[in-house]
Amino acid sequence: MKLPAGLKKHAATAFGLILLVVAIYVVQREFRELRLSDVTAALHDTPAHQIWLALGWTLLAYAVLTIYDRLGSVYAGKPISYSRTALASFCSYTMAHNLGFAAVSGAAVRYRFYAAWGLTPVEIAKVIAFTSLTFGLGGFALGGIVLMTHPEVLPWVGDGELIPNWAARLVALVMWVIVAVYVVLARFVPHLKLFGHQVDLPGFRMAVAQVVLASVDVAVTATIFYVLLPATPPGAPELTFLMFLGIYVAGYTAGLAASVPGGLGVFDGFMMLSLSPWIPAPQVVGALLLFRLFYYIAPLFVAGALFVGFELSQRRSLLRRLRAEARVADALEVPAVAGLTGLAGVTLLVIGALPGRGTVLAAWAGEWASLFSQFASSVVGSLLLVVAWGMLRRLRIAWYAGLFLLLNGAAILLVRSDPWLIIGALLAIAVLLAFMRQAFYRDARLTAEPMTEGRLLSLAAGVICGLTLATVAYHGRVSDVAWWEVVFSSQAPASLRFAVGLAAVLLLLAGFRLLRPAKLVATPFDAATREQLRSLGARAAALTPPAGAAPDSMGTLFAEGGRAGIAFRRFDGVWMALGDPAGEPQARVSTIWRFRDLCDAAGVEPAFADIGRGMQRTYEDAGLTAIPLPSGRTIACRAERDPQRVIALLEGDAAAA
Repeated sequence: MKLPAGLKKHAATAFGLILLVVAIYVVQREFRELRLSDVTAALHDTPAHQIWLALGWTLLAYAVLTIYDRLGSVYAGKPISYSRTALASFCSYTMAHNLGFAAVSGAAVRYRFYAAWGLTPVEIAKVIAFTSLTFGLGGFALGGIVLMTHPEVLPWVGDGELIPNWAARLVALVMWVIVAVYVVLARFVPHLKLFGHQVDLPGFRMAVAQVVLASVDVAVTATIFYVLLPATPPGAPELTFLMFLGIYVAGYTAGLAASVPGGLGVFDGFMMLSLSPWIPAPQVVGALLLFRLFYYIAPLFVAGALFVGFELSQRRSLLRRLRAEARVADALEVPAVAGLTGLAGVTLLVIGALPGRGTVLAAWAGEWASLFSQFASSVVGSLLLVVAWGMLRRLRIAWYAGLFLLLNGAAILLVRSDPWLIIGALLAIAVLLAFMRQAFYRDARLTAEPMTEGRLLSLAAGVICGLTLATVAYHGRVSDVAWWEVVFSSQAPASLRFAVGLAAVLLLLAGFRLLRPAKLVATPFDAATREQLRSLGARAAALTPPAGAAPDSMGTLFAEGGRAGIAFRRFDGVWMALGDPAGEPQARVSTIWRFRDLCDAAGVEPAFADIGRGMQRTYEDAGLTAIPLPSGRTIACRAERDPQRVIALLEGDAAAA
């Protein structure tokens, strides 16, 4: 049965949002009786030898990761020295772990390294596919062991639970069969045809090495967390490493499925819930913070410095010639600030489950202090998650909303007398965001399109629901709890629970609807649009249809206000723009993003032919990679997909001409 196009497009996003919502509820429920002083005490009580052990296991974990790319380059038939593959592996995995967005995914980062070292797009694609598959094999192998031996360690699994033990063991068997089939096929079948593409299997020894390497990697990474945990209290059941390994693999997988940076909120909530029978919540939170510091945050600074150094070494001549339009924002900046904004939202949601401390400011504010309450912080935190989603799409309105909500969140924390470190962090994110105004240049439907009935309804729903939640907080009946807790509280009146839940959900849905990018519409490639492109300064080659191109296969796309534009040709599965956009510098950058979004909406791959050197950084910001060809021409496309097809289409046009 063929799934509807809309379901296929949005199913992964919807599933990730569901996981995130469930995780936020779990985190707030676990934090309900938790105090910041308890977490601080747990951190102070962590012995020094555990810290050093965690550091040692972290170094070993990243050392194991470097082997992935070394084996991947061998599989691709282009062995690279260990020092180079170690650099590419460390930077790509660290950035993908922390930021998790397409523009800085492991595939895009790897492509920048390996393209500079002489690998072809096909060889790089093989390295990327090899490393991605390797981790999955290890997760299946270890996950199968845990589900077969200790299925009851996972929440809702066990006899009498939602998922019986026999079902979990059946899943374990399926996972093992998948791994075994892969290894056997690698022994006897050199090639496979999947989805129209030929896949070269690595051979028996390499397949076994993949399974062993990934299993060791997952086990070593789990050990970092395990050594940071305290001993189980007297009388509590023992938490063996194998039992913890099953919890870790399931939590990490849930974080990956949610598609949020570092599994933030999802991984943490799952670990807190799963470890609660063995270890008190303050100790789990302390171990979580230290684990993220060792495995995520500290390596990110090192990888960022190494990556920037590599980029500068490769782009010295290009940096001297960059024009203003290519300096909008580095590929890391917008995803990073969006991730920080999302982190601020999660922080406010968590704080919404913690009691505040009475202060002089709160006394001075009187009854208005209820607006700066736990309830209010949870609402602002939820909205910041929506705004972070809009920031990833570089929407201007998300920039304004992010600044307002971050300052609002800092004010809430100030009145609550929360730690200055957290208040300063929110203000620092706001300052960082303020200096990135030009990186947010896309219009949302709310500001760029006529006000339709549906859009007006969303706007009205957002205003009414926001006022409803503010009124609830102002009257003080539930100001000392988060809005999540009101909805699920058996002590609150049913009418209040329904009103708060409905208002919060409608407010978030209205935010998502209003923050959608403006709808893109391509115009025909006719005499009028050609003349408009000519007036913008388009090259003659971009105004002449390629030989053999049918009239209906051509189209044009313009930036807001017609200040820049580009012509493109439609192929099956690929739409190829003819050169760089023409027009005003800032509008040219916007046109590149608009064309990429137009292709995504149509379900095709974006590509640009005959691009210039001056705008290559902008293409990279949009998740595309510039690929120089032997003929002297340069294309930009998604390197992790099928660049060879784009090259073949371009060469076919040249041959026809």
